[in-house]
Amino acid sequence: MSAEQGRSRGLLLVGGAVAASLVLVLAYLAAGGASYAPAKPQDPCKHRAWRNPEGLQQIAEQFSLSALDGAACKLGVTREALVRALATEESRERFARRYGIDDEELARAIRAGLLRAIDDAEGAGALSPFLAAPMRTAVRSVPLDQAIELIKNASSLLEGAESFLGPAQGFLEQFLP
Repeated sequence: MSAEQGRSRGLLLVGGAVAASLVLVLAYLAAGGASYAPAKPQDPCKHRAWRNPEGLQQIAEQFSLSALDGAACKLGVTREALVRALATEESRERFARRYGIDDEELARAIRAGLLRAIDDAEGAGALSPFLAAPMRTAVRSVPLDQAIELIKNASSLLEGAESFLGPAQGFLEQFLP
């Protein structure tokens, strides 16, 4: 291949790449890409219906989302902002400074979120009323760090509630709605 042919081939490849890029941009614009706006976060104070959870992991996921919604509602922030805040100690401190809240206010909000999640789980039939009562009692006095951990890992709270009853759980739940 001569230098002239190599150069022509290179220009052809560059031209093809530019043409493909233009086609891609035009297709994006034709599909409405110019008017794209990210979806707004949902209002955490608005009730979200539970899907039909099957298994502890799905119940724990919905429990965590409900608890985060409840806490975010109490604080007047989005659930997404609260999730970012609870990721690390530093992000929690930044969040507290930004919104002017102290650890006690954050703890109250998280406890309120956990209580909302217990109510939601009970209302959805995912949590027995017999288990919900002791869970509410435990949540009302849980320290901030443990409350944060319960939101992050709700399955530990739910597993703890199940082990609370032990072998009597099946027998007792026969008498509950």
